[in-house]
Amino acid sequence: MIAKFQARLPRPTPWLGWLAFLSLFLVAGAIGGVLVLWKGLSITNLTDLVPWGLWITIDLSSIALAAGAFSLCAAVYLIGLKRYQPIARTATFVGLIGYSMAMLCLFMDIGRPFKFYQALMYWNTHSLLWEVTMCIILYFTVLLLESLPIIANWEWLRSRFPKLTGKMTHVHHYAPYLAIVGLFLSSLHQSSLGAAYGVLKARPFWYKPEMSVLFMLSAIIGGISLTLFVSMLSSRLTSKARINDGLIERLSHFVGWALVGYFYWRFWDTLSMTYTYEPGRTEGLQLLTTGPLAFNFWIGEMLLGIVIPMILLLNSKTRLNPFWRMAALLMVVGGLVAYRWDINLAGALIVLSYLPGQPTVSYTSYTPSLVEWAIGLGVIAYGFLAFSLGVRYLRVVDHRLTEEEEHETVKVNATEPVTI
Repeated sequence: MIAKFQARLPRPTPWLGWLAFLSLFLVAGAIGGVLVLWKGLSITNLTDLVPWGLWITIDLSSIALAAGAFSLCAAVYLIGLKRYQPIARTATFVGLIGYSMAMLCLFMDIGRPFKFYQALMYWNTHSLLWEVTMCIILYFTVLLLESLPIIANWEWLRSRFPKLTGKMTHVHHYAPYLAIVGLFLSSLHQSSLGAAYGVLKARPFWYKPEMSVLFMLSAIIGGISLTLFVSMLSSRLTSKARINDGLIERLSHFVGWALVGYFYWRFWDTLSMTYTYEPGRTEGLQLLTTGPLAFNFWIGEMLLGIVIPMILLLNSKTRLNPFWRMAALLMVVGGLVAYRWDINLAGALIVLSYLPGQPTVSYTSYTPSLVEWAIGLGVIAYGFLAFSLGVRYLRVVDHRLTEEEEHETVKVNATEPVTI
């Protein structure tokens, strides 16, 4: 009896080990989510002074890292760079995962999540947060439509519902129109995320018009870098991922030059705050450059996030080396996450009093609670799991075929399923 039971158990494989590892974080995140929905945000370390913490950082980072979807789709369908079509396909799936991660974080963060629908019913057109909400919902719908041909690659779905998968693959004919709509919605709200900080006059560190540009530029660079990195990593971990290294190398070169512009803009934005003393802003700058966030800013953002990957990607020898190219792309992704964390906390931890007389500046503190970490890591684990399943079953990373050839293959295989 025991021998028969053991024979039915699946044999340990790296794939099953990876799923089991992610499941631990998913279970912890689910338990944390239930506790927050049951007891409210009072069990977190979020306060009225620091209402945006770890979850919003993950939200902002996942949305930014999903920007490769609209960037590469615009390059393929609007500019006409058709050779990057397979990478744009990967970026679309990464974008779908990124936006779903952001929506999970927002669902936990807004306090009364079951009233999220009210943004659709009561339009506050003067609110940037309402605009961001609408754009996220609409753009997530666009990404879902763009991902239908990718989902149609699922062998199980093809073999059981060939007519449905045929209709799903037909959506690729509308890709140029979806790319236009996606470019409008995504660029609108990527910049609006920065503007949501930039219009908060009560937080002088955030109150500046260039926030929109910084959020947009960092999102484009980080989103493309993540797409290229996960493509290269997948090809080294499984035979189900096939890449065109030449395409990735050329896009990596573009990222290197884009980092030059971003480095200038980020450095100027920071150091320009030293020209004069302004209550709240100057203290926020000190917190960022010489205080608790200094290591994150100088090492995480500037050195590892911009300078070193910029040098590696602009130098042909290191860019052509797969190891150094992957390291540079990963550093860019880490630098973007560090930027979102720094911007969020440097403004939130400075409290400015507006009582009559001279404004007084005080400091507060924030450390994510255990339940915040559990939910945050659970959301990240969901993102890893979704992409892993996409690589294994949906051919998300496959640069061998153009989009038209791929859909012709899916049509043929709809009646004769094969093992991918």
